[in-house]
Amino acid sequence: MSPKRAMVLAAGLGQRMRPLTETTAKPLLTLQGRSLLDQALDRLEEQGIAEAVVNAHWHAEKVARAVAARSSPAITLQQEETLLETGGGVTRALPLLGPEPFFVVNGDSVWLDGPTPALARMAAAFDPAQMDALLLLVRAAQVEGEIGRGDFLMDPLGRLRRPKERELAPYVFAGVQILTPALFAAAPAGAFSLNRLYDHGIEAGRLFGLVHDGVWFHLSAPEDLERAEAALHAGLVKALF
Repeated sequence: MSPKRAMVLAAGLGQRMRPLTETTAKPLLTLQGRSLLDQALDRLEEQGIAEAVVNAHWHAEKVARAVAARSSPAITLQQEETLLETGGGVTRALPLLGPEPFFVVNGDSVWLDGPTPALARMAAAFDPAQMDALLLLVRAAQVEGEIGRGDFLMDPLGRLRRPKERELAPYVFAGVQILTPALFAAAPAGAFSLNRLYDHGIEAGRLFGLVHDGVWFHLSAPEDLERAEAALHAGLVKALF
């Protein structure tokens, strides 16, 4: 069963995207004339998401206007006076997200689907009996821009682990995931990164990945946005398979 609720993380400061984010939130930057936030919400709507939570902190009033302009999905705005980071933001939203697995999408995640929509592939692959989280991954070798040592390694069954010292990880997290409320059993109070809960999931053998079979744009700095705009305008995008 595909998740029916989702959260879009739109509260970050977008510091690496400055000066573009000095006067607006990063998810409100545009690519091909549409905001990154609207593109994420469009994909969720296409997947049948009926209810979504969007959090906001930096230029929260502009994020509020953007979500108010949409008719669907039904959106609850979660304004955060204090930045809660990814983990704290989702934890606060849990009562709105319900007892079933839900999507969480970074507000600056932009992807093009392969033969099957990525969210549908994730919903079909998600097994709550084995998984507390399923993360969409892209191959690090095919990502333009600075990604460090990569994020994860994956075994043949799809279970994830972190790279060891001096080890390069072949996969990068694409900012799209299905999470269960059970993942948050060890959640601390206040602000924290979802990475803390991923580590618990790794220890329990319940953190899994799915490799994206389409195109994903790494949008960290202004030049990344310019490169993505130029590639889409020219019709030249790099397939990640």
